Amino acid sequence: MDTTPQSAEEELSAIIAGAATQPLLDAAYGLWRQRYRLETIAGRPTAEEIRINRTLSPEQFGAKYRRERDHAHEGPMFGYVKRAHPHADDQAIRQAIITAVEFEDEYNKHFDWNGDFWDCVVRAVAQAARRYPNYRDTTYRDARSDLAYYMK
Repeated sequence: MDTTPQSAEEELSAIIAGAATQPLLDAAYGLWRQRYRLETIAGRPTAEEIRINRTLSPEQFGAKYRRERDHAHEGPMFGYVKRAHPHADDQAIRQAIITAVEFEDEYNKHFDWNGDFWDCVVRAVAQAARRYPNYRDTTYRDARSDLAYYMK
């Protein structure tokens, strides 16, 4: 089957349209977990940003990474979530992004290589879910998949 590749805007629109079918909190997490793909589509990091990143010490890069996470609600992620939920209150969008980042941090914090790998993944997300109980089951499933992928 011959298909034409999607343009960057078409791909971005498709990702955002998928998020628009979910409640705000789940949409924010879904877009957050696709942040690297969204950044690539948007042409980031630029060649200049890559050059600068390569000059940073591990400590400087870590501080930059933490700052980007701490302020995710002020960056491009806000625009993506706003496109998915244009009628949502701006403060609610910011809080949903903050919660998504904190949820991801929480299940990463609880991951412990103690036993069967998949059991460790499930346990970590379940512990995070106790603190963040307002996501849909599909979001917890996606969190387990992401955690397994990044911890493999």
